[in-house]
Amino acid sequence: MNVRRSALIARSADDVFDMIEAAEHYPAFMPWCTKAVILERTEDMVAATLTLRFGGVQFDMTTRNAKRRPEWLRVRLDRGPFRRFDGDWHVKPLAADACKVEFDLTYEFGGGLVDRAAVRVFDGIADRIVDAFARRAEQVRASLPSHAASPPPERPAIDANGAS
Repeated sequence: MNVRRSALIARSADDVFDMIEAAEHYPAFMPWCTKAVILERTEDMVAATLTLRFGGVQFDMTTRNAKRRPEWLRVRLDRGPFRRFDGDWHVKPLAADACKVEFDLTYEFGGGLVDRAAVRVFDGIADRIVDAFARRAEQVRASLPSHAASPPPERPAIDANGAS
């Protein structure tokens, strides 16, 4: 299965990348993630175990993810019910307070009985993951004081003679 999603988000690329990389916060805004534990974090890698529950099915998965802040994070399965799990997040700055997020995921389950149930579960999760980050970014933005969430006032244009 291949999932490709993108979104325009009114937050800086740094902020959005940090949200994606901080898996320990996923249970706060992804209803299907019931637990997240960071196993290791360095400047160029993060490893985590997530417990996912959707539609009455629950499973754990561990990923080890190379990263280059704030541009990309490469998600690779270390342990879990998948035969294949390759995901790539790309965060492209558009302005100081806006970016484009792209997520490309290819996955295939191993084939056991639990795996067949998990296919249905994970198809639903994969289809909604970028939307969850976009909603979280908006929630964070809305919780900022109004002066921090609003762009600075525009300055009048000045022509070559110094007149506005």
